[in-house]
Amino acid sequence: MSEKRSLATPISIAVAVICAAWAIYATQHKPVAGASAPGAGERRSAPASVTLVQVRAERISQKLEALGNARANEAVDISTKISNIVTAVTFRDGERVKRGEVLVQLDDAQARADVAAAQAAVTESESLYNRSRELLNTQALSKSTFDQLEATLKANRARLSAATARLEDTVIRAPFSGRVGLRRVSVGTLISPGDVITTLDDTSVIKLDFSVPENFLASLREGLSIRASAPAFPGRSFAGSVASIDSRVDMTTRSVIVRALLANDDGALKPGMFLNVSIANDEREALVIPEEALSPEAERQYVYVVADGKVSRREVRIGGRQPGRVEIISGLSAGERVVVEGTQKVRDGALVTAVERSEDPLPEDLGGKSHEASAGGGSPASIAQ
Repeated sequence: MSEKRSLATPISIAVAVICAAWAIYATQHKPVAGASAPGAGERRSAPASVTLVQVRAERISQKLEALGNARANEAVDISTKISNIVTAVTFRDGERVKRGEVLVQLDDAQARADVAAAQAAVTESESLYNRSRELLNTQALSKSTFDQLEATLKANRARLSAATARLEDTVIRAPFSGRVGLRRVSVGTLISPGDVITTLDDTSVIKLDFSVPENFLASLREGLSIRASAPAFPGRSFAGSVASIDSRVDMTTRSVIVRALLANDDGALKPGMFLNVSIANDEREALVIPEEALSPEAERQYVYVVADGKVSRREVRIGGRQPGRVEIISGLSAGERVVVEGTQKVRDGALVTAVERSEDPLPEDLGGKSHEASAGGGSPASIAQ
């Protein structure tokens, strides 16, 4: 019995060794699953299909958008300096008038009488003064008497000037050329200082005031071109330029008021209208790609460049953005092709099958053309690059 046990032990060990050796051999020579299927290896290593666009050089500009209020170049409420009765109204509602043209005539009977009395006093004083000067030369008149007559003449002349001024106040004239508004008085109306007779606006040029955030002051300057549009005139834009920039920044809104001038020869724009303002500045040549071509990683931006069917991952620096577009400052050259669809399927050095995508024209806000505006005039304007 003991002999059988001693014989079984070496046999068990030998069987175990043989099994282990066979397991190692089988593992090292295990056939690849699916290897017998035709084309399986080719499908696994087939190049990924991606869509490419070409890096383009375009004229771009920084765009500022705001809302502004239109003001007349010159505007005034026509009133009177004296209390009097209207005797004639010589203008029609809404007509154009020239500088110095009579608008309203007031009762001038009293003023004319005062002028006549003052003129008579001046004539008498001049006669006495001339006779006294001859008597002074012959020493028939004292110097003090002559001085008194001279002072009386000057006082009467001053009274004549005052009476003439009061007579002129009875005629209300246009202080500048422009268009009058609705008249608010009639013949026989007793008006007093401060009562509005009508309005007068010079709208040949429109002043457009709008707000700009203080951090964009460095990019603003007098003479910078702008374009404006009004909801009242869809599809039409008005060209102008920056005329002045306020000397102070509002401490609440942290913005500054900018005033532009718009030509308004046809009178389409009216004071008080609400206008969309668009300013394009810092115009420059830049490289532009679709925003979807970027692969952000932490604070860095990467793109996949394809050349000769092979992918190369490259870091880039970006500049201004617009919906669907981004400016490339460094890392790419014009004419190179980047992946815009399929970036998740490729890796650096991989082979790809590329399909070119036809690029749509750049939006106007990247191309530096006229723009529509969308920011508030009373609050800081929105800025886009």
